[in-house]
This record gives sequence, C-alpha cells and structure tokens, in this order.
Amino acid sequence: MSLVDFSSDAFIVAFFLYCFAFMFYVISIAGKKWSNRDPLQHEKRWGRIAFITSSLGLASHLTFFFTRWAGSGQIPTSNMYEFMTFLGMAIMIAFTIVFAIYRKALLGMFALPLTVIIVAYASVFPQEVQPLIPALQNVWLKVHVTTAALGEAFFAVGFAAGLMYLLRVVDYKNKSKEARRSQFWVEFSLYSIILIVGFIVAVFAFRGMGYEAQFIQEKSNIDSNGIETTTSETVDYTLPPIVKPYNSQVVKYETFLGMNQPIFEAPYWMNGVNSGRKLNTVVWSIIAGTLLYGLLRLVFRKPLGAVIHPVMEGIDPEDLDEISYRSIAIGFPIFTLGALIFAMIWANIAWGRFWGWDPKEVWALITWLYYSAYLHFRLSRGWQGLRSSWLAVIGFVIVLFTLIGVNLVIAGLHSYSGV
Repeated sequence: MSLVDFSSDAFIVAFFLYCFAFMFYVISIAGKKWSNRDPLQHEKRWGRIAFITSSLGLASHLTFFFTRWAGSGQIPTSNMYEFMTFLGMAIMIAFTIVFAIYRKALLGMFALPLTVIIVAYASVFPQEVQPLIPALQNVWLKVHVTTAALGEAFFAVGFAAGLMYLLRVVDYKNKSKEARRSQFWVEFSLYSIILIVGFIVAVFAFRGMGYEAQFIQEKSNIDSNGIETTTSETVDYTLPPIVKPYNSQVVKYETFLGMNQPIFEAPYWMNGVNSGRKLNTVVWSIIAGTLLYGLLRLVFRKPLGAVIHPVMEGIDPEDLDEISYRSIAIGFPIFTLGALIFAMIWANIAWGRFWGWDPKEVWALITWLYYSAYLHFRLSRGWQGLRSSWLAVIGFVIVLFTLIGVNLVIAGLHSYSGV
C-alpha cells in the first residue's frame, strides 16, 4: 500500500470519528434532560468523551495530511479537494484551541458539523494527486495557503459561536415584526448551510447511480493573424444537466425523471468550457438543498431554529458572544499574514506583481476589510451581543463565497483550484 492510499484510509477514519464526536457532543448537551445523573456531571462526562473522540479524528486528519504530503512529494493544498480537506483540519485545530480555553461542550455541537460538511464537500472533487503548475512550485505557497486557511478556520469557529448566540437569544414565541425578522434571517442562515449539505447528498446519490452526461462545446478563436479557428472541447457532467454549456451539442445524455435534454443553456458570457457545468452545480445545490430543508420542515413541523432553540436554554449568551469575538480576534492577524502579506509575496514571485485584481485577490481583500470593520465596531463602537453575532455569521458567508463561490462563478488566475 502506498502512502497516498494509506492517507485516504486515514481520511475516512477521521471523517467517521468527527461524526461520532458530533453525536457525543449532542448527547452531552441535549441528553442532560433525560439523564439520571447530575446535569453538570453528565455534560462533563460526555463532553470529555466527545473531545477525546474529536481529538482522535484530528490526529487521523493530520496523519492523512502528512502521509499524502510524503507520498505525493508536494504539500496537499494545490486543488479544491486538498484545500478543503486542509480547511476542515484547520477548523478542528482552531476548535481544539478555543475549546481548551473555554471548555464549552456546546461549541462542539456546531463546530463539528461544520467540519463534517466541509470534509464531505471536499470528497466531491477528484482525489487524484495532480502535478503542481509552475506558479505553485514555491515555498511561499505553503506559507500563504496554510496561514490563510488557519485564519479562516478561526473565523469559522467565530461563526459557529455567533450562530449559537442567535439561536439562543432569538425568541420564537414572540410574534412582533422585529422578532419575526430576526427569526427569518436565522432560518435563512440555517437554510444556506443546508444548501451545501443538499449538494453533497445529490452528488453522492448520482455518483452512486453512475449517472453521466457529455457535451461537445465549440469555441471560436482568432489568432494573431486575424484568422478565425474553431476548437471543440468535451465537458462531462455527473449531475443531470439542467443547464448545458453555451454553444454545445449533446454527446451522451441519460434520461432523468422524463427529462431527455437540458432545460436551459448557459448564457453566452459564460462561455468557458466548465462554466455551464459550474452553473449546473449551483442550480442543483439550490434544488437539493431546498428539498432537504423542506423535508426537515415537514418532519419537525416548525422552523429549524425553533427546533434547536430549546437545546440552547441554560447557556450564557455572553459566553457565546465572547467565544465568537475571541475566535475572530485570533484569526484576523493570521488571515492578514496569510491571505494578504504572504499572498502578495507569492504573487510577486509567481506572476511578477504584488497585486493584480484577480477575483480571488479582490474577495480576499473584501474579507479582510469586512473583519477589520467587525473589530472596529466591536472595539470602538461597543457592538456586542446581537449585532456582533450577526456580523460574525455574515462574515463567514463572505469567506465561503471567497472559497467556493469565486471558483464556481468567476474565472481567474486561481481557477486551477476550482471544480
């Protein structure tokens, strides 16, 4: 067995340990009501079991990272699969540090699902070791990517604590206009997370069915002599094509629910070879996520926030607010170094300029400016509690768009890490 194969086994072990750790954290918090023990003793006992399990998962994840690095001869952060697995590992490192400081088992109920979702999302992408392009063959890549991801991981923990704060303080029995507005946006935040889960479920479901579709896209090019030539490229789909590539012809199309041809064609300005497939991914994320959310609403017969809210009773919201702020305060300087300073050094070496307004660079700057504003409002204006938590939640949505949305929607120099 090669080191790369061994790393894949370690990755699977880490995933299941994270799932078990999440269940133990749920038992630690939600099980207090039905336990014969003293509630504090119950939470402490199961919280310790959950933390040990999550730490073992992190150890397996670290094993995956270093054995894949040794087996491939390059740091495993060069494509979407490797970067998302590293981000999941970084979130666990950040969670472990924050948990060691505050000892709040409730944080595991929200940080672990986030890790599981990101790890599962990573598994959607091709897992083969891919050779590094010249721009990535530099030590500054390792420094830039790892520190940027670690900073984003602390933002993720801040997001989890901020979302917990909102679920704790929003009153679902209050029917006033302001309360209903808060309930709606909390529910929308949960819905946004479920969109990612729905996409993961859809990908693995159709992958298990062996679904395939294929198109040939024709593209016109004008060379330096002004002569127009036409080239053709093949585009493969593993999700039923609701949207086909612009100016393409069907090569293979498996009928799905009576649909024997795509419903839409990608617009002309999305004429990249993978643009139609990426748009199809976004459409399926919305469809699958909405169906999953609707199913959960049907089962519980109430908003998901109202289902989670009773679990939060007895939790001090000030503790959650403090954890969210401290996590972001730790992550901000790390992100500043990794996503801006180290990134500009690498960009100068790789492309001969420190800044080029590439879409990923722009959104990294937007993320940095946003969290700068968060810290400013928190420290100078006294924005704490509800306002601060909303900023923490919105901030991580921006982070997710920078990591995922830019790759799916916008093309640029960082497109090598896209799907």
